[in-house]
Amino acid sequence: MVAHARRDHPNEACGLLVGPAGADRPERFVPMLNAASSDTFYEFDADEWRQVYQATDAADEEIVVVFHSHTATEAYPSRTDIGIADNYALFLPSPHYALVSTRDPETHELRSYRIVAGEVTEEPVEVVESYLFAHTGADDVPDVS
Repeated sequence: MVAHARRDHPNEACGLLVGPAGADRPERFVPMLNAASSDTFYEFDADEWRQVYQATDAADEEIVVVFHSHTATEAYPSRTDIGIADNYALFLPSPHYALVSTRDPETHELRSYRIVAGEVTEEPVEVVESYLFAHTGADDVPDVS
């Protein structure tokens, strides 16, 4: 996500994280085109969105996270972002909204939120290399019996 956000800067980047249906666990990042080509908001390309939505459904996956970047502000949902989230509520069960701020060229800020009926609630972010080791630490190895 961060690399995608840096690559699209100064425009906002956007994408989706998908995972197994019902697991609420993102496993795969799908970078998307910001059809708005804007540095202040994002808009998924309708055809690309439809293709990803149909492909995830066919693979028994679901959209777990809606991602986009902010290029000049902190990683906190804007009023526009909240309105977009309200629209997604019609067809996405309860997605997380991840934001990456690329306003600082040396560092990035990654935060995640739930947005329900206009109410924004921040949630913790845990970046893992693999879900195999997500709860044991990246330097652990599986026990062999």
